Amino acid sequence: MNNGLSKKRKVMNYLMSGRPISGSQARHLYDVQNIRATMSDIKEQVERYGNWRIVTSQNSNGTTQYQMKRVVLADPAQFA
Repeated sequence: MNNGLSKKRKVMNYLMSGRPISGSQARHLYDVQNIRATMSDIKEQVERYGNWRIVTSQNSNGTTQYQMKRVVLADPAQFA
């Protein structure tokens, strides 16, 4: 069943829900075979404007996970 969304868009939607994703999860959920390449594409897209970041971490099993974090920019006026 194809709902018209690319694998990259499905992973982005998953990340935007606030949940981290690992390579095995991406493979199982969305048939993403190369999570590093997919995350590189997503990172380039979401970090372009400076309001989102892709963060990598390791879970307790040592598996790399990816998360999307919102960047909150400081108001320069509050430091004046």
